[in-house]
Amino acid sequence: MTPKDFFIGLSQNKLLNDLAKKYGLQLGAKSVVAGTNLEELMASVKELNAQGISTTIDNLGEFVSDKKEAIEAKEQIIQVIEAIHENNANAHISVKATQLGLDIDYHFCLENVKEIVEKASKYNIFINFDMEDYSHLQPSFDLIDELSKDYDNIGTVIQAYFFESGENIEKYKDYRLRIVKGAYKEPENLAYQDKKEIDRNFIELIEYHLLHGKFTSIATHDHHIINHVKRFVDEHHISKDKFEFQMLYGFRKDLQLQLAKEGYQFCTYVPFGSDWYGYFMRRLAERPQNINLVAKQVFNKRTNTILGIGAGAFLLGRLSKRL
Repeated sequence: MTPKDFFIGLSQNKLLNDLAKKYGLQLGAKSVVAGTNLEELMASVKELNAQGISTTIDNLGEFVSDKKEAIEAKEQIIQVIEAIHENNANAHISVKATQLGLDIDYHFCLENVKEIVEKASKYNIFINFDMEDYSHLQPSFDLIDELSKDYDNIGTVIQAYFFESGENIEKYKDYRLRIVKGAYKEPENLAYQDKKEIDRNFIELIEYHLLHGKFTSIATHDHHIINHVKRFVDEHHISKDKFEFQMLYGFRKDLQLQLAKEGYQFCTYVPFGSDWYGYFMRRLAERPQNINLVAKQVFNKRTNTILGIGAGAFLLGRLSKRL
C-alpha cells in the first residue's frame, strides 16, 4: 500500500468521518481549514485579501445521499455568496455536485445548482465546479453544459491524471478552468499512475490553456512547475491578467505571499465547515509529507480520541517506514 492509497482509504472511512465531525478541528485540521462558520470564514478571507490574495471558498461536504443535507448545503453556499457580496470580498465559490445531490437525482442536483449560480450571477460572482472521482466526471460536465445555456459565470476543473483530460480541455477551452493533478484513486485504465507522467500531462494542459483558453488557474504547490510557468508566460508574452496561481489554505504561505508580491494573480482555496475530514485526508494523499504540518496538532495530550490516537498512531507508524 502506498501512502496515497492509505490516505485515500482513510478519507472514505465513514466512522472516522463521523468522529471528525463530532470532535471538530482540534484533531489537526485547524491549520488547513478556515473555521466552521461564516464569521471565521470571512475573517480569513479578509486577511488574505489584505495581502493581495483572492480566494475561492469551498463549503466542505460531498457524497451526500440525503435530500435534506443537499438542500442545507445549497442554503449554506447561498449564505456564503451573500457574505461575499456584503463584505465586498475578493472571492468566488467552488462547489461539488455530489454535495448538492448528484448521487440522489441529477435533476434535483441541477435545480440546486441553478439556484446557486443564479444568486451568484446577480452579484457577478464566479462559480467553479470542482471535479471529483471518475464516476461523477461526465455527470458533472453535463451540469456545466446545461448551465452554460443560461449563465456565463461558471467554470470547472481539469484533472491531469485522466487520459481524457486533453479532450476535455479542448472542449472547455472557452471557460475559466482550474488545472490540477488530481486527488482521487483512479484505475490504471483511466488515469496515469506515475508521478512523472502526471506532471508531464499537467504541464502540457497548463501550456495549452494559457495559449488557447479564456483564463487559467494553475493549482500547484510545486515550485518547479511554478517556475516553469513563469518562464513559459514570459517567452510567449502572456499577460498576467490571463492566469493565476492557486494553492490551498494553510500550505506554503510564504510562497503564496511571494507570488502575490511579484505581481502575479494569486488565489487561495479556502475550505470551511465541519465536514472537513475527507478533504483533509486527500490533501495528505496528494503530499503525504504534509503530515509534518499537522503532526503537533494531531498528536498532543488533549487529542485522546479514536481518530487522534487510533488512526493517527497507525498512520504515523505506517508512514514512518515509507516516507
